[in-house]
This record gives sequence, C-alpha cells and structure tokens, in this order.
Amino acid sequence: MSTRWRSCLVVIARNEAATIARLLTSVRPFVDELLVMDTGSTDDTVRLAEAAGARVAHFPWINDFAAARNAALDAAGADWHIVLDADEWLVGEGGGAALEALRDTAPEFIGTIALQDHFDGGTAQSRLSRVLPGHIRYTGRIHEQPAHDLPVRALDVHVAHDGYLPERLHVKQGRNEELLRAAVDEDPANPYLWYQLGKDFSVYDRFAAAEAAFANAADRLTSLPFLPAWWNDLVARRLFSLKSLKRHADGMVFAETQLQRCADSPDFFFALGDLLLDWAADEPQRAEALVPMIEGAWRRCLEIGERPDMPGAVEGRGSRLAAYNLALVLEATGRPEEAKALRGAR
Repeated sequence: MSTRWRSCLVVIARNEAATIARLLTSVRPFVDELLVMDTGSTDDTVRLAEAAGARVAHFPWINDFAAARNAALDAAGADWHIVLDADEWLVGEGGGAALEALRDTAPEFIGTIALQDHFDGGTAQSRLSRVLPGHIRYTGRIHEQPAHDLPVRALDVHVAHDGYLPERLHVKQGRNEELLRAAVDEDPANPYLWYQLGKDFSVYDRFAAAEAAFANAADRLTSLPFLPAWWNDLVARRLFSLKSLKRHADGMVFAETQLQRCADSPDFFFALGDLLLDWAADEPQRAEALVPMIEGAWRRCLEIGERPDMPGAVEGRGSRLAAYNLALVLEATGRPEEAKALRGAR
C-alpha cells in the first residue's frame, strides 16, 4: 500500500475579512486541511475563516513574518505545507490537480508556484517557493524565505494576488517600510533587503527614496560574478524611478551598463524606452537623437517577446504594450502605414 502524505494550506492573517474566504474556498477542495494563524484581527477574519472550513490558531504579532509563519507551520504539522497569503487565491485549471498529487508525492523537494500580481495598470509574473515539506521553516523578519538545501521543482500551480491594487495598498502603507528598515539595520550589506525597500518606496511613489535604495542594492551586486534572478526587475524599477525624478541622463548612463546583462529582458527595454520618451518630451531639442533609441528599445521588446519566467516581468511589455507605444512613435514620425500594420499584427 502506497504512503499517503497529508497536505495543509497555511496562512497568516490579520484583518483580512475582505479576502480570506476567497483564498480558502479556492484551495479547500485540493488539500487535507486549512490552517489560518491569526495575528490579532479586529474584524471578521476569524469567523469567516472558520466558516470556510479552516482551523484557526492565534499568535501575537511581534513584527517578524518568519516568526509568524513558523508558528503557523508548527501548528499545521502536515507533510506538505502550501503557504499562501490572504490576498492570494488559486486560479487556472491545473493547480488543483497538482496540489492533490502531493498526497502521493514524498516531501523531498521545494515546489514553486506561478504568482500573478495584479496592480493598477497591469499584471506581473514571478515564481515563488511556496510548497514546502513539513520540516522546512522560514528566516527573515520580512520578505522571509524558506531555509533549505533541497531540490526545487516548478509546479503547475497558478496563484493570483491583488494586494498591490490601490484599495489594498493603503492598508499596508508604512508597515513594510518599518520592518524593512529594521531588517536593513540588522543586515546593511544585504542587497536583497535594499531591493525590497526600494520596491516598497516605489509602490507609494516615493521615488527619491526608492532610487537611493535601488542604488544601494546595485552597488552591492555589480562586483559579483553572478547576479540574482531579480536583477532585471531591479534595473527596470530603478529606470522608472530615475525617469520619475527627471534624472534622465543618470538613467541613460545606468542603462548603458546593463545592455548586456539585461539583453533578454523586455521589461528593461520597455523601461528604457519609457525613460527616453519622457526625456524627449521634456527636452524637445533632444528628440531627433532620442527617437531612434526609443524606437529601437520598443522594437527590441517585440523581438524578445513575453518572458513570464523572469521575476517581476510585466505582462504585455514583450507584446501589446510595446507594440502600442511603438505604433505611436511610428505615427508621430510620419509612418502611419507601418503603425497600422503593427497594430494589425498584434
């Protein structure tokens, strides 16, 4: 008789009444148990979680995500833990079967899920390690990571996330910054923490602070023989911050150092075209020199195509969004037929 491995969805939550039932309902048919670790809700989170079939435990919030997640994992005690957040939910057709298959799969690897972030104006893709053998625990005060030396396997599990939509962002404002600053104080040489701090600033349009954080991260990485998977995302976000600060020349200098490193990233070339277009709009006397570079950047996006395998990749930058922007440039430079053909091809 084959071994049957027990699976559990593990969630930490506080004041997530608006979304907790959506998550639990989406995953419930495919796992053996639902565990919600409440960290101090004052709304209906606990009642709604229990009504959706979850077992609810309680843990006092101590400004440490790893501590809360590890307490939840201890309480769950399953062979497989599927770790999701309350503002996420299972989507697509294959994810349920992939989760059900864990019951017949030995917990000997880390499983990644495909996460689709919804934000104001689009979606971004990433892969995250969220399917964990029972003994794995987290480290890190914020943007915590599972500590392990196991093989990693991509699972056909797709999860959507809407925590970056405007109506959700205001609830989180300040919380992550406080924790990230504390984490940076504890480990100031860690480029990943500086990158995450820059992301948090940019989400709230604090571009000067974002640029300082991104520059700090970049300075700690550029001398390394290899770069992390999130480097392309850092570069694209930094270019957007520099554009927003009207530091176009600085952005161009930085972009030139990244042409080879980011040669296969549509997000990089899209951000570069965006920065150059803004520069040309601000300084029309530069337009004659800049327009060919703008056009070249967006053509390169289309040559590369979509790259959802790259962390932080924004859907459309390798296809429809780049095509739309390029068509506008073609029309503005007296090439309406080319623009029409481009729109028709897309």
